[in-house]
Amino acid sequence: MSARALFPTMLWQADLADAGLLADLAASCRQIAADDRAGQRWSKANAYRGYTSYASLDDLPLRDPAFAALARWLGRQALAFADAAALDYAGKKPRLDSVWINILKPGGGHSGHIHPHSSISGTLYIEVPPGAGAIRFEDPRLPMLMHAPQRRADAPEAQRPFVAVAPHAGLLLLWESWLRHEVLPNGGRAERISISFNFA
Repeated sequence: MSARALFPTMLWQADLADAGLLADLAASCRQIAADDRAGQRWSKANAYRGYTSYASLDDLPLRDPAFAALARWLGRQALAFADAAALDYAGKKPRLDSVWINILKPGGGHSGHIHPHSSISGTLYIEVPPGAGAIRFEDPRLPMLMHAPQRRADAPEAQRPFVAVAPHAGLLLLWESWLRHEVLPNGGRAERISISFNFA
């Protein structure tokens, strides 16, 4: 008798080891946030606790050399993830479609969501204060688990309904864009900076 796992959900994890690039990205994020009046207005109008360039800027790799360097590194990471997840791009490479800045103030978070019209999504953590909220991924089968008993507290990570990943500066996470996730509230005393992106 044996049990085997079916339908795994892949999560790619890597670290940006270039401390200089990480520092440049932090400085660029803060400067862009200070200059982006449209992003500030959107963040305020949508009750985003902090700043995001999600709805205001779509050219960060063209606008800033640090983001251009990041885009090249992300492309290599997305290609490796696509291979690990056996994604068939029909001879093409994943294409970086959008990149945006997130600066979350203490108490800020982001409710559960997916990234439509994309194939791979991800986040790179730039500055992470102690106590910053984790990113939490949801088992995509949850809506179909009728009358399923709760998982034991000691269930392996792959069998839990939710898996939270604690961020640290330089951490990159990639996942397929259909995977529902949320950002738990920033419990730190300082802003948490991250850069999110989608590949088509």
